[in-house]
Amino acid sequence: MFHRILVAVDGNPAAHSAIRTTAELAFLTGAQVRVLHIDTSEVVYDTVVGLEDDAASHQVLDSAVATLRQAGVQADGELLDGLVSDVAQAVREAAEGFDADLIVVSPHHRSRLAAWFSPSVSIAIAHNSRIAVLLDPGQD
Repeated sequence: MFHRILVAVDGNPAAHSAIRTTAELAFLTGAQVRVLHIDTSEVVYDTVVGLEDDAASHQVLDSAVATLRQAGVQADGELLDGLVSDVAQAVREAAEGFDADLIVVSPHHRSRLAAWFSPSVSIAIAHNSRIAVLLDPGQD
């Protein structure tokens, strides 16, 4: 069924649910997992501003990989730098480069107004990917 799963995580608590779901799927299917975290930046006027420090980025990635390995899943991690506006494309490209047959993401639950000003990354991934996408709602 699934042989290579890419799970994209951020610092949002909902990502924990996506990691657990990925662990269960990978354990059942024997899939290899790559955890992807993107250290995001935003352009403000003519300056690129980091939204997360390096230590926090590594902590998010290392914690997710450790959780998967503790569940008996073969997992590694990839940390990328990218602009907020490029995250969906970066996830799709990372999944294609990993030869993933499933992408797991956890959508952020936002108001319609917030979604209008900042389109959903998870929806952009799902609508533009040639790879199956699992949206884990992150509800425990």
